[in-house]
Amino acid sequence: MSIADSDILPVSDGSLIRLFQDMTPTEQRTFWACASGYALDGLDFTVYPLLIGTLMSLWSVPAGQAGLAVTLSLLASAGGGWVAGFLSDRIGRVRTLVLTISWFTVASLLCAAAQNFSQLILFRTLVGVGFGGEWAAGAVLMGEAIRPVYRGRAVGCVQASYAIGWGGAVLGQALLFSLLRPDLAWRMMFLLGLVPCLILIPFIIRNVPEPPLSIAARSSAKLRGSMLAIFGPLYRRNTFLASLAFIGAHGGYYSINTWLPTFLKTARHLSAVGSTGYLGLQIAGSFAGYLVGAWLADRAGRRMVFLMFSVAAAGTTIVYTEFRLPGAAILWLGVPLGFFSSGYYSAMGPFLTELYPTHLRGSGQGFCYNVGRGLGALFPALIGFLSEGRTLAVVMTIFAVSAYGLFFLTALCLPETRGKVLKAD
Repeated sequence: MSIADSDILPVSDGSLIRLFQDMTPTEQRTFWACASGYALDGLDFTVYPLLIGTLMSLWSVPAGQAGLAVTLSLLASAGGGWVAGFLSDRIGRVRTLVLTISWFTVASLLCAAAQNFSQLILFRTLVGVGFGGEWAAGAVLMGEAIRPVYRGRAVGCVQASYAIGWGGAVLGQALLFSLLRPDLAWRMMFLLGLVPCLILIPFIIRNVPEPPLSIAARSSAKLRGSMLAIFGPLYRRNTFLASLAFIGAHGGYYSINTWLPTFLKTARHLSAVGSTGYLGLQIAGSFAGYLVGAWLADRAGRRMVFLMFSVAAAGTTIVYTEFRLPGAAILWLGVPLGFFSSGYYSAMGPFLTELYPTHLRGSGQGFCYNVGRGLGALFPALIGFLSEGRTLAVVMTIFAVSAYGLFFLTALCLPETRGKVLKAD
């Protein structure tokens, strides 16, 4: 599917500050609802990687099995994202967003009550279904609610809220493990997002309207596509390329971030509390990366963000894991590590929003992003199994750099969609 020149608007020269100044009340409410939902998504996902070392010790879980829990959760997110995307095309973006947030809230409660590691794996898989669906519904909702000249910045800033949720999980870990025994602290970690979710869901129901584009598309019988329509002749090339690119994007991110807390404990001999500063600077870099990526997505284009950040992320990963650097250097190197491994995510949402027509947007966006996430999720499990006989840092580096290479090469083949005007088609 090509992007017609007549469907492209000139790109605004405005800044991130201008974006917030120009938002209408409806855009503002939609923005804060989606940003809060994605922050909770980030919190709920990153809790488990922070707890891998603790659970391996408490329940005598081998590294491969511990990594498998991440992989199953992310594989489930692929199915959850595709189904939620399809549902958002059929029942609406807002209803699907509320449904998915409710889902991963309940699943996180079940994680806190798990009595053994097998139960925890099952419940984490259910969490995956919810957070995969939440991204699909929220990203489409934001893409349709915001004007084209601000779409990249707005969706990218929502993506930045993931780092806030991640930071909340790290702070929660430092606090809970300082005050409680490890066998109780890990359970409380899974409850961190409960109260915010109970506040957010009523706010969305009362204050966030369904985008007119979505209403118009769902009211037309001829525009009701099937879940398989994204594989039709007009769309299958873009569906294949976007999915392959996002396998690399997610695979690189998860190769580093799933095992980084364990790497800091085993290779750098840091405790859960002692690693907080290292992770804190990485999260700060990640937050900045999301914002800069959002700005660049509107200024330089979605594809250029993919190309630049994938190369820089691969290089930073090699330096961080393979070079024998002093502790202070590793501490501050976390900033560019977080910056480059996160910044390209800001361009992924607007790119997928612009890649598909309205009646297939949820299905296409949910499939490509979450299949990439699901198959990229194989990397943490493989790293866990292979690291049982090899150095964790070496295995992390091999998988991350290979994934970023796949991302870069596939991105070269993707179309540029910046500034596309969305229509009820």
